[in-house]
Amino acid sequence: MADLSANLMPLVRIGFLSRAVLYILLGLIALTGAQSVAEGTDGIFRTIETAPLGKVMLGILAVGLAAYGLFRFASLVFDIERNGSDGKGWAKRVGHGSSAAGHFLLAWTAVSFLSGSGSGGDGTSAATAGVLSAEFGGVAIGLIGLAFCAAAIAQAIKGFSGSFMQRIAHDAPRATRAVGGVGYGARAVVFLVIGWSLVEAGFLSRGADNVKTLGEAVAALAETGWLFTLVAIGLVLFGLFSAVLARWRIIPELSASGRARA
Repeated sequence: MADLSANLMPLVRIGFLSRAVLYILLGLIALTGAQSVAEGTDGIFRTIETAPLGKVMLGILAVGLAAYGLFRFASLVFDIERNGSDGKGWAKRVGHGSSAAGHFLLAWTAVSFLSGSGSGGDGTSAATAGVLSAEFGGVAIGLIGLAFCAAAIAQAIKGFSGSFMQRIAHDAPRATRAVGGVGYGARAVVFLVIGWSLVEAGFLSRGADNVKTLGEAVAALAETGWLFTLVAIGLVLFGLFSAVLARWRIIPELSASGRARA
């Protein structure tokens, strides 16, 4: 059977590039004060949709974001990043699984705009409402929120420590460490806002409409002044960092069984 890496690596690199486009646009929209930042993630995809070759870009983004989601899902199931099976390793792998779910949702939103069916934000609220209506649904949503808060702390630690450099090729641009560190810090703030919105919806009965998507979390910081500006700049930098990863990220080689090579 052919080596799976031959198929996985190009898709994962497209995934990192798609993530770069998403975060750069999100940060720029916030910095320019465009109304679409208040529309959350939908505003980003609507901006892309109205651009020249917007449909083509949406299609590429949908494929790339789904590919990145598969990469993170493989990290959870197959441990392709070799995080291990101890408590710390499983915490990282579960975090990658959450990232997979988030990027699958973003890919679905891109597809919804590509097909002309519109908003992905409404779908997020509807899905959350469906979970909340189930027995112990509030607990499930609240726990997901706590997981996002934990992920926010992990992102902040990663940005401060520079541990992400271990998975980047040595010939990457010299500014990668600084750009990535600031980018992870900004992403940590956004994850914390998303996590707290889920905690409020699940544990404090604030309702599904309280849950924030990626763009809505940034928009929620608009009244904070300097913090909003710093986060917006940080998100642009995280997008640039993701573009660096598209070229210099070390992608694990997989055997035909889907396991990472030693």
